[in-house]
Amino acid sequence: MFLTRGLICDLMAHPGTHRIFGSTPIPRYVQLADLLRHRVDKGLWPPDSILPSIEQLMAEFDVARVTVRQAIALLAEEGLLSPQRGRGTFVTGKAGDRRKLRVETTLQDLITMYRGDRPHHATLAEGIAKPILFDKDGVPAPKYFHLRRVHARNGERYCLVAVYIDYRLFKRAPARFRRELALPVLASLRGLTIEAARQTLTISTADVETARALGISVGAPVGEVRRVLCGPGKTIICLAEVTYRGDYVHVEMDLKP
Repeated sequence: MFLTRGLICDLMAHPGTHRIFGSTPIPRYVQLADLLRHRVDKGLWPPDSILPSIEQLMAEFDVARVTVRQAIALLAEEGLLSPQRGRGTFVTGKAGDRRKLRVETTLQDLITMYRGDRPHHATLAEGIAKPILFDKDGVPAPKYFHLRRVHARNGERYCLVAVYIDYRLFKRAPARFRRELALPVLASLRGLTIEAARQTLTISTADVETARALGISVGAPVGEVRRVLCGPGKTIICLAEVTYRGDYVHVEMDLKP
C-alpha cells in the first residue's frame, strides 16, 4: 500500500478519527475539495472572490498544508478555482454552470431537459434482459432490451443509467436508441402514447463502480431515480434506473396550500 505525502502528513498530525472527516478511507484532500466545492456552489464564495489563506483553511479544517494545496489543485482542474502566485486563490465563477439538471415533475419538462444530451461513450452493456418490476409498476412487456451507459452534458459525465425498453418499441428505432437518450426517442415514436409516468428519488452515496463511472469519489452523494413509463393497457414500456451525481441534482416543486 502506497501513501501520498498529504495522507502521511494528515495521519501523523491527526491519528485516529478526524474531528471533521471521521475515519472514512476517502483521501482527505478529496473530502476537503468537496467541502470547498460546496461553498462555491452555494455562493458562499462568489465569483471573483478570494478564498481564505492556506493557513486559515488549515486551521479551520484541521489538515496539513499539502492537503489544502491538493484540494485547491483538484478544484482548479475542474475550473472552479484559479490559484495565482502572490495574489491568492480566486473563484472563477464557473460553479453554477454545472447545476442545470433538474429532477422535473412533469413528463414533458423531463423530455425537454434531456433533449440534446448524448451518451458519454460506448455503451457499458446491452442485450435482452429482464428488469425487476413490481405489481404497482404496471403490466410487464413480453421482452425488454437493456442498455447501460453514462450520460454527459457539456462534456461532463453526470449520470449512470440502466434502461429497459419494450423490445417491440426498441426494434422500431434501434440505431436511435443506441445513439440518443431513450426518453426523447420514445416520445418521438409515431403512434405511441405514454399514458402514465412515475419516478422516485432517493438520496444515497456512490459505490466504487458508480464513482469510477462518473469520476467522483467513493461515498460522494448521489441521487438515485427509478422511472417507470407505461403505454396503453398499463404496459410498462420503459424502466430507467438512473444514478445522478449529487452536485447535478436540483429538486424544485410547488407546494399546494
